[in-house]
Amino acid sequence: MVALIIGMLICVVLALAIVALVAIPARRDGRDILTPKGDEVVTALKERQQSARQRHGRDDEDDAPAGDVSGPAAADEPVVPADAGVRS
Repeated sequence: MVALIIGMLICVVLALAIVALVAIPARRDGRDILTPKGDEVVTALKERQQSARQRHGRDDEDDAPAGDVSGPAAADEPVVPADAGVRS
């Protein structure tokens, strides 16, 4: 199990090194990292995030304090997953 975790960590470090070797020099040269399609996807995600915040009455990220807990987790009753009674 330890060997598996170490192997996964090595893969992640190697992937980060490759991205750093490619993305950082490209960005310094003034090239865009994302393709035009990627830019469209990021823009669409930002718009969806902002509209969701407006629907829920949260216009700013700083509206709620960091320790604020609300919703089902803050209720007095414990939250039980739907598949808690199912055993395989």
